[in-house]
Amino acid sequence: MPDATPGTPGSGTPGSGSPGLEVLTLGETMVSLRTRAAMRLGGEAHLSIAGSESNVAIGLSRLGHHAAWLGAVGSDEPGRLIHRTLRAEGVDTSYVRFSDTDFTGFIAFDQPAHDITRVSYHRRGSAGSTLTADECTAAITSAAPKLVHLTGITPALSDTARAATLAAAESASQVSLDVNYRSRLWSRTAAAACLRQLLPFVQTVFASEDELDLLTDATDPVAALLDSGITEVVVTAGGKGAWSHSPTGTLHQPALPVTVVDSIGAGDAFVSGYLSATLDDLSPEQRLTRATTSGAFCVGAYGDWESLPTREDLTLITHTHGTALR
Repeated sequence: MPDATPGTPGSGTPGSGSPGLEVLTLGETMVSLRTRAAMRLGGEAHLSIAGSESNVAIGLSRLGHHAAWLGAVGSDEPGRLIHRTLRAEGVDTSYVRFSDTDFTGFIAFDQPAHDITRVSYHRRGSAGSTLTADECTAAITSAAPKLVHLTGITPALSDTARAATLAAAESASQVSLDVNYRSRLWSRTAAAACLRQLLPFVQTVFASEDELDLLTDATDPVAALLDSGITEVVVTAGGKGAWSHSPTGTLHQPALPVTVVDSIGAGDAFVSGYLSATLDDLSPEQRLTRATTSGAFCVGAYGDWESLPTREDLTLITHTHGTALR
């Protein structure tokens, strides 16, 4: 496919559709700079891209699924880097919009201590924050994805992005929601008010233990969410593993014993593994297994998405540490 021109979708034309699309994600992807020490010291930096929703799309693509990312980037070199990287990873960019008037967001990661990552955002007023309800509704109507994956990051970006997220939820046939609360983007009060509006349209919720109160004030938040019609509540707890709650019961999957190099992106890797197994119609136990395996791959190397596994990679983590595959 030829490169997109400014102001047009990444490939095809609006309404051209994406036959067989399994998952549509939407949100903001930024250019990232990463250093392995305090950034103020200077030195080498790694240039890449970062964004929870596009991470999930890349993870699903590597696992053999047709995934698309919907979002806006600037008509600038950082925007071109994002577009090129997603295409190279097999992500459908039919619904990427290039803006001639807004810049591509930027995020910086540095590590002042081992596995302590400090994040600096430069995204206020970015192209990503201009996502609209109309383009989300049009994309979902055209592509008819099996699943739309949302996060709590996108609606925190702007009023229009908030309306876009709600419109996407209302338009989709199946919705998964990763709470993904970011305290530097909005308050817990604002997040709770918005996310609770989305819940009537959501079937699967992903949340960490400390995010459940954003979704309900109930003493037993998991039970309250299931009673409200949510099909699955998946709760992640880092080194403790993860729990999957459904009307039929609760399952626990311990975290795999791996050396943590960089925990950034692990939640997105977990989500991509879980959604992949769901699309493959695997059992709840197998969904948790693929999710935790994908997360374990991600924490073993630096970067948001670079170490996400392919389907063939999934068995590698069962080998003894130090194994040489000859």
